[in-house]
Amino acid sequence: MAVGLLAILPSKAMGQAPLNPEIQIGLIQRFGEEAKDKLVLTPLAGDTLTVQFETGGQPQTLTTNQLVLEVGAESLAQPVLQEWVVLSSHRSFESAEESANQWRQQGIEAELAQPNTWQVWAKRENYNTPMLRRLLLESLHKAGHTNTFIDSRVLTESPKAAFIANGYRYNRDVFRITSANRRVQIAENGGSKKLFGGDFKLQPNAYGTYTLVNQVPIELYLRGVVPHEIGPSAPQTAVEAQAVLARTYALRNLRRFAIDNYELCADTQCQVYRGLSGAVARADRAIAVTNGQVLTYNGELIDALYSSTTGGVTARFSDVWNGFDRPYLQPVIDSLAISWDLAARPLSEENNFRAFINLKNRFNEDDWPTFRWKRSGTFKEITAGVKEYLTNRKNPLANLKAVTGLTVTERSQTGRVQTLLVNTDVGDFELHKNEVVSALIPPRSQFFYLEPWYEEVKNDKKDAKQTNKNNPTASTPTQQPSPPVVKGYTFVGGGFGHGVGMSQTGSYRLGENGWPYQRILQFYYPNTQLLPISNDIVFWQEPETTATTDLDTTESNKTQEPAFSLP
Repeated sequence: MAVGLLAILPSKAMGQAPLNPEIQIGLIQRFGEEAKDKLVLTPLAGDTLTVQFETGGQPQTLTTNQLVLEVGAESLAQPVLQEWVVLSSHRSFESAEESANQWRQQGIEAELAQPNTWQVWAKRENYNTPMLRRLLLESLHKAGHTNTFIDSRVLTESPKAAFIANGYRYNRDVFRITSANRRVQIAENGGSKKLFGGDFKLQPNAYGTYTLVNQVPIELYLRGVVPHEIGPSAPQTAVEAQAVLARTYALRNLRRFAIDNYELCADTQCQVYRGLSGAVARADRAIAVTNGQVLTYNGELIDALYSSTTGGVTARFSDVWNGFDRPYLQPVIDSLAISWDLAARPLSEENNFRAFINLKNRFNEDDWPTFRWKRSGTFKEITAGVKEYLTNRKNPLANLKAVTGLTVTERSQTGRVQTLLVNTDVGDFELHKNEVVSALIPPRSQFFYLEPWYEEVKNDKKDAKQTNKNNPTASTPTQQPSPPVVKGYTFVGGGFGHGVGMSQTGSYRLGENGWPYQRILQFYYPNTQLLPISNDIVFWQEPETTATTDLDTTESNKTQEPAFSLP
């Protein structure tokens, strides 16, 4: 299935100004998760809020100068079983989507969810009874997919949304909020007011709570994204490059929250979006200069991935996530002065990697603290992180008492850790790709090597002898040092984030050197084209899959590179 602009706006005559499609942002994703959750919405001076809702199936409308949103607990007449089959859990949407594709190839319809971390669920409408879910789980376990599980809970009450307007309380699950000038101030849980553009809708989500959805034109949305993603002090052309990427990224990823009936979130799992309160003139100028421009490859929006700091070389897509490599996301040495031949000196070889990490100057990012770093963790701290990671995934090894060792066993050509062996008191397992960063607290990226962290151990027992100078025939006890004991690991690395695509800190240096935004984008995304948003552009093309007739566990059909596996 190809997703293009026709799915968002009616077609318009070609040759006009770039289109400005409206997108749907899950602004408050889990409203009602806490009993005290409260939102206060107000219009700007001289305007009013209009609320649209239904009563007894009939549409109603009211206007007000203030709207209070609350969630109460409603007792259920009978307990309700809420459950779903979790096929896999992931740090990122990218790996979750690839996992879902792999499950579909094995004949299991899947959907993506984000109750906290990203998960792949067996499609609920297909497995809609407890018996069907348990039969599926049994077959999965027999086929060797032992990390699958049923997330199950019995509910005796459920959240019930309400809004208070003009002195009256209305209990409704769905209602829409608009204003004449499409500007609304929102205060969350007693906090300060923040200004947002567009319209709003409160609606239920897949997890038993509610989501406040903000429908906003893409160019207005960017005013709440660009300054928070690139920073207010970035050179102007770096901000312009960020504006193009943020626009492209948003339109490319409108499928992320299909399960909850909106399109994007407002945090780092998508792009940080804070509305108009944080808008700055420099970012507004960049958005205007690049108005409607998106980055494409062969007529399709690219995966416009970017991160804070690469550590000196960008990563391939498959270095970080499962799935096919994108031709425009190739390794780039992030320097104008250093030449490093990855074919001749691949960073997959440990000696090459350590030599590269020890280079600290003449890179585009070298004046940032995240370019090179050392971060240490004791075995106790490492164990706590790993245990939490496994517990959240209901992994059988979550009962471990201690992590006893870590070993990098595989790197990619760009130096990213691909496989890390974890030794514990209850058995060994492997972490793959960006799940390494999820499970381990110290590293800021996959771009690191390990050094044992030793502590000296003092001997209390005086078991060695030393000649007494006053009496050569006598001896006195003396203390011999014990060999040092490993107390944990020091992670020596570089970069902050996944490292795929543009380095935001690297773009600062390029902008300072006078590079226009078009050249910055070509540096990080070679062979791409800048185009105005139009109906001719494909936003996203669903990969072709061929389902097998049954659950095949041969090597060619396994879900590739799971985040967790036994070695």
